[in-house]
Amino acid sequence: MTFSRRTNLAMTLLGLIGFVMAIQTSSAQSNDQLASLTTAPERTNFDQTTSYEEVLAFLNTAVSNSTKLHQTTFGYSFEGRPLPLVVFGDVESASPEDVLASGKLRVFIQANIHAGEVCGKEALLMMIRSMAEGEYSELLSNMVVIMAPIYNADGNEKVNLFNRPRQNGPHGGMGQRPNAQGLDLNRDHMKVKSPEARSLIGVFNAYDPHVVMDLHTTNGTRHGYHITYSTPLSPNTDQTIDTFLRDKWMKDVTIGFHERSGWDAYFYGNLPFRQGESGWYTFDNRPRFNNNYVGLRNRMAILSEGYAYATFEERILATRYFVEEVLTFASKNRRQIEKIITDSDSKDLKGELLGVRFEPFQSKPAAEILMGDVYSKTNKYSGATYFDRMDTVYTQVMPEYGAFIATEKSRVPDSYYVGKVAAPVVKAYLDTHGIRYSEIVTDQTAEVEGFVVATSEAASSEFQSIFERTITGTYTATSVNLEAGSLVIDTNQPLARLAFYLLEPRSDDGLVNWAQMDRWVESGMTYPVYRSVN
Repeated sequence: MTFSRRTNLAMTLLGLIGFVMAIQTSSAQSNDQLASLTTAPERTNFDQTTSYEEVLAFLNTAVSNSTKLHQTTFGYSFEGRPLPLVVFGDVESASPEDVLASGKLRVFIQANIHAGEVCGKEALLMMIRSMAEGEYSELLSNMVVIMAPIYNADGNEKVNLFNRPRQNGPHGGMGQRPNAQGLDLNRDHMKVKSPEARSLIGVFNAYDPHVVMDLHTTNGTRHGYHITYSTPLSPNTDQTIDTFLRDKWMKDVTIGFHERSGWDAYFYGNLPFRQGESGWYTFDNRPRFNNNYVGLRNRMAILSEGYAYATFEERILATRYFVEEVLTFASKNRRQIEKIITDSDSKDLKGELLGVRFEPFQSKPAAEILMGDVYSKTNKYSGATYFDRMDTVYTQVMPEYGAFIATEKSRVPDSYYVGKVAAPVVKAYLDTHGIRYSEIVTDQTAEVEGFVVATSEAASSEFQSIFERTITGTYTATSVNLEAGSLVIDTNQPLARLAFYLLEPRSDDGLVNWAQMDRWVESGMTYPVYRSVN
């Protein structure tokens, strides 16, 4: 059978018309699916928060309707729930290999580390839906955004009407602060005793994000800010990173956030909850906290805290606006961010004095802090009292303790040496954190400094299921036999700051503190992690 040219042309045209109609139909179906895609707060007048299964269904719909969104998982919760990860960018997939191959700025955003603080989870879901609808395309030329909207997946499912009862919603209940082990995931970055923390640090090692955001909700203090934020608080953070974040990035974001929303934002702080000098106090310097840990990895870290007494809807919107301002700045200043990080990674810290013990530092003797008042109201479902933000805001002048200063320092050596007896314990931590090391293959003698323990004391009560330990003593020159299987950690590497904090015996957040070296740190013993003399 033969066909004329006219017949062939007609069939070709019909095929093209059918193809176009199929695309239009598919596009219409996609638009319909996204238009009907809602979070639990949006469906319930902001009375409920989105469950784990609802998050998965939401992400599946959004990702299936966008060529710019890709989905994977990055590990498991204590109860075995896969932890979802969504990548937004011009990449082939959500794999670390494809994200790294893009050569673009990598921004990681996590929410729900404390599953009663759910505004970040909902804000990220709304943003992911907007990404599927074609918004944020201006970011794609400069960055890839990696998102973990429900990090504490198990805690999210422990919904109770009396979790965080003073918080202004969601009034139908929210999850709990710890994971299913009872561990606070925002205290687990150094000891890494939860599967969630191991999974998260795996993300840092695999994707190596330049910027990390961590989304929370405040506790306690009645102030006048819709968002408070923090940069890394460890004085051991590279000062170029610290200065850039504090003096440039957060300054610009604060202005942009206010111009957009009419709301105020400022560095995170609280009034003293009990006794103590009046002032605006930040939280903690130790890298057990996410943003401090990220800073010691030479990366940009930004903590966001939605105001607990603003309405749930306002907290979600404020968090979203803040994230968007951070992303806008990151896109515009990509090259400078990348250069600062590259320079930080290449610094040789050998011989520098870094802190091991710290105390709060008065960064401003007279800061003008916006304070606020609240109404006491009754949760219609539980009968519990909660607080609702008043619109009245007033300025109170007080000292600001927004930073820390080292009270004790130690020298960064050329190398640390770990004796064979302690090598298995230490090696497991080095591997988890991604710190480079080598193993000694033949016995050798080395002239080193060994820390001779004078006193060793465990805490009187458990914290995070561990009795923390403090030791005192002095470094003394000695000769040590390093058997095959001992470890060498060269401090000329990007994670030298983290290695220092982990290994130093007097570190307030290292292996000794977390009771991982207890068998070797009794009085009179020599700590089996040595440092080079030079």
